[in-house]
Amino acid sequence: MPRRGLPLQGRVRWLLLGIFLLLVLLFFAYLLECTPPADVSHVLPGIGGEPYGKEYYQALLQEQEERHLSRAASLKRQIAQLKQELQEMNDKLKTLQEKKESPGPQGLVDGKDQEPGDLLEFLHSQIDKAEVSTGARLPNEYALVPFESFTTMKVYQLEMGLTRHPEEKPVRKDRRDELVEVIEAGLDVINNPDEEDGQEDDMPMQRQTFTESHFVEGLYRTERDKGTLYELYFAKEDSHEFRHVTLFRPFGPLMKVRSTSVDTASTIINIIVPLSGRTEAFVQFLHNFREVCIQQDKRVHLTVVYFGEEGLQEVKSSLGKMSSEEGFTNYTLIPVDEEFSRGRGLDIGAHAWKKGSDVLMFFCDVDIYFTLEFLSTCRLNTAPGKRVFYPVVFSLYNPAIVYGNLELLPPIEHQLIHKKDAGFWRDFGFGMTCQYRSDFLNIGGFDLEVKGWGVEDVHLYRKYLRSDLIVMRTPVSGLFHLWHEKLCADELTPEQYRMCIQSKAMNEASHSHLGMLVFREEIENHLRKQAYKTQSRGED
Repeated sequence: MPRRGLPLQGRVRWLLLGIFLLLVLLFFAYLLECTPPADVSHVLPGIGGEPYGKEYYQALLQEQEERHLSRAASLKRQIAQLKQELQEMNDKLKTLQEKKESPGPQGLVDGKDQEPGDLLEFLHSQIDKAEVSTGARLPNEYALVPFESFTTMKVYQLEMGLTRHPEEKPVRKDRRDELVEVIEAGLDVINNPDEEDGQEDDMPMQRQTFTESHFVEGLYRTERDKGTLYELYFAKEDSHEFRHVTLFRPFGPLMKVRSTSVDTASTIINIIVPLSGRTEAFVQFLHNFREVCIQQDKRVHLTVVYFGEEGLQEVKSSLGKMSSEEGFTNYTLIPVDEEFSRGRGLDIGAHAWKKGSDVLMFFCDVDIYFTLEFLSTCRLNTAPGKRVFYPVVFSLYNPAIVYGNLELLPPIEHQLIHKKDAGFWRDFGFGMTCQYRSDFLNIGGFDLEVKGWGVEDVHLYRKYLRSDLIVMRTPVSGLFHLWHEKLCADELTPEQYRMCIQSKAMNEASHSHLGMLVFREEIENHLRKQAYKTQSRGED
C-alpha cells in the first residue's frame, strides 16, 4: 500500500528550492543596483546619485568649525564661572580678615565657626606650617628649606644644576610675572593698609605712598606640602625705616599675613671677628669695614678676639690707625692667650658686650667682604625671640685660576661678581650668622668642647633648628668669602679633616676650570700639533 506522505514531502522540497532561487535573484539584483558605474568609480556619490561638490565640503567644514566654536564658548563660560567662584571665595576670606579681632593668622584660624569653614581652616593651617609666626622644630641642617632672594632685576638662587647661574635675571615670563605680582600685592597692602597693620609694638604707622622703586629686596621659598612664603621689604630713599610685608600663597591665591613697620635706625650691629695671625687679611678687612661701617652705616661696633701673641701688636696698630684717622672708638680688642677656637672666640665676644642687655651680633670671619646692603638685610631678618639669620655666602674661587689669562689680577672690588666661574654659593657653611645676643645665650651658645675648624657652627645651627625660633636662610648678594689658601691641620678629628678638605676642594675653582687644569697636558699637545701642521703648510 503506497505511503501518502511521499507526495507532500516532494512538494515541500520544490517549494524550498524555489524560495532559494528567488533569494539568489534578489541578491544579484541588489548587487547590480548598488554597484557604481565604471565612469564615476573615483567619485563619491551624493544623496541623489550625483558626486559631492565643493559647496558640500565647505558646508561640512563650516559645520565642524561651528561645533568647535560652540565647544570653546562652553569652556570659556566654565572658566569664567570658576573665576567668579574663586573671586567670591577671596571676598569671603577678605571679609573674615576684616572681622578678626587681632592681627596675625592665628586670629583667623581660631574662627573655625565662620564661613567658608573647612577651606579657611586648611589655608591658615598651611600658614602655621610655613613658619610665619614661629619656627618648626627640624631634625637636622638638611631639613631646612632655604629662601631665595630677589630684587626687581635679579634672582639669587642656590639650586643651579649645570645650566642655571648663581645670579640670574628672571627671564622666564611665568617667573617674572610671579615676582611682579608679588611686589604689586605688597605695594597694595602698604598703600591701602587695614586698621590692624602697624609696627610690631602695635604703634600706628605714618601713611605714605610707596612705588616699585621703593622695593629693596625680597625672599621667597616654596615647600611642596605647604605653599610659597614671601618676605618683602620696602623703604623710602635714604630712610632707615622699612616696611615689611609677609605674603603667603597656599597653592592658591595670595593671602596677606601681616604688614608691619620696621625701624632700624637705632639697631647697632656688633661684628665679632675671632682671629689668630692673618694680619694682612685683617688689614684688608679693616679697609672694607672703614668704607662700609664707619663712613656709610655708622651703626656698628667691632669686637676682635685675638688668640696668641704673634701678630697682636700689628692688629693693635691697625685698629689704632683706623681710630685716629676716622675718629672711630666703637671697637673692642680682646687678647686671649689660648689655642685658636672659633667658637670660643665668638663666645668670648658675645659675653664681652657691656653697652646694654641685648645687641644684634654678626659672627664674621676676617676673609669676609660685605656691603652696606648686607647690614640692612642682617637687621631686617632678625628679631629677638623670633628669628635668627643664616645668610648663604658667595665664595670666590682662586683668582689666580679665574683670571689666569690676565697679566695682573683685578682689584678685589672688581672680583665681587656672581658668576659660575667666579664662585659658588657656600650652602654647606653655617659660620656667618646674624642673631641677637639674648637668643645666643638662651640657646646655650657654642659647644666649647669643640676646637678647630667647622663643627661648632653646625652644632649651633642645629640648636636653632630644634627650637621655636624661625631660621632665615637665603643667599645674600652683598656677602662674599674671599679666597685664601686653606691648610688642614693634622690635629683635626677625622670628621673635621674631611670637612676641611671638602671646603678646600670646592674653594679652588669651578668645574670647567678644574677640568681645564686636569686636561692641560692634553690641550697643550693638541695646540702643538696644530701649530706644527700650520707651520708645515706654510713651508709647502
